[in-house]
Amino acid sequence: MEILVVEDDAQVAAAVRRGLEVEGYTVDLAPDGLTGLRLAQRHAYRAIVLDIMLPGLNGYKVCEALRADGVTTPILMLTAKDGEYDEAEGLDTGADDYLTKPFSYLVFLARLRALIRRSQTPGPLLRVGDLWLDPAGRRCGRGGAEITLTEREFAVLRCLAEHPGEVLSKRRIVDEVWDIAFDGEESIVEVYVSMLRRKVDAPFGVRSITTVRGVGYRLEA
Repeated sequence: MEILVVEDDAQVAAAVRRGLEVEGYTVDLAPDGLTGLRLAQRHAYRAIVLDIMLPGLNGYKVCEALRADGVTTPILMLTAKDGEYDEAEGLDTGADDYLTKPFSYLVFLARLRALIRRSQTPGPLLRVGDLWLDPAGRRCGRGGAEITLTEREFAVLRCLAEHPGEVLSKRRIVDEVWDIAFDGEESIVEVYVSMLRRKVDAPFGVRSITTVRGVGYRLEA
């Protein structure tokens, strides 16, 4: 199983590579954003570990370019920066998860495994009105129009679609979608719901994801 690590710090890259290889992964290293982008466009990796502060092309730009090209490989962003706006920017460009340096290797590995597991998990076809989700193929759309989502966006939407008409709290969504090692704020759910509304509702002139103030979110036909 191949993993791409895009990291300009040689020591960090080497340490991550050694750890992943011990776990049985095959690892490709890229020391800058342009190299990472080229490799990710040419090879079907199971996941991409992407630093944000990179020479040539930063992680935000790499992620944005990959998603624009239709590359849906799960992306875990690494950065020395910290703060909800940095995290929101990374997620908004299409990343699936975010980890701030310095980090525990066990937490890093748990996050990476969770991303890979979600991208492989099969399930029945889900329908809520004209909105459909194919968990096995990680595809969704409205009617005949397919919608491109990141791994995490898809996981949040799937969580809502598995309980149509039911109000789900932020805590419940975090518990079902994020890995047990997640130690961030429940408010991250708001970021994903906002992105889903822009992709799943707004272009089609509908409001299927509603907010129940003080309680949570509901997906309706």
